[in-house]
Amino acid sequence: MRTARTITLTLLAVAPALLVAGCTLEKPLEVVVKPETPHEITPPASLPSRFQNPTAETPTAVDSAMEISEKYAKLTEEKARLEQENAKLREENKRLADEFTGCKAQLNQAKKELAEANDLLVEMRIELNNWKTNILGFRDEMRDADKAQLEALMKILKVLGGELKDQPGTAQAEAPAAAVPGGSEAGTDKPM
Repeated sequence: MRTARTITLTLLAVAPALLVAGCTLEKPLEVVVKPETPHEITPPASLPSRFQNPTAETPTAVDSAMEISEKYAKLTEEKARLEQENAKLREENKRLADEFTGCKAQLNQAKKELAEANDLLVEMRIELNNWKTNILGFRDEMRDADKAQLEALMKILKVLGGELKDQPGTAQAEAPAAAVPGGSEAGTDKPM
């Protein structure tokens, strides 16, 4: 803005000097060069007549200076407006770049955590499958251990003198009777 004022003041100071010196021509210019042909040279019809008839339509130096200074002031204002807009856009661009950097860091962290969670999930699934296999495998072993314990108890009872076949309250005596309903074994085991 300061330069615009300086230029405007300079143009306004120079304008009266140009006016005093006189920038308009009051009589037409004469050709100094001699024509080569003896005929008189006639100007073409398209040549402007600005040098032959000064009219009110032709701008003076002051008018031109004022017009130029007005255009300069308008362009200076537009330049200032565009610079402000450019500064705003740069600030917004910087803000968005900072935000993008933050979001990118968060995205990388989330990807890392997701990969770790997936690895942990796969590992846990493998461990669960191994556990299931072990439990099902141990189930048969536990059955075998229970069976061996029962057999040992039966041997102890035999050594102590117990008979399992004669006693109807034992599980082994009831199993054959229940297997054959109304059969001959059920009738022979019970005393009459």
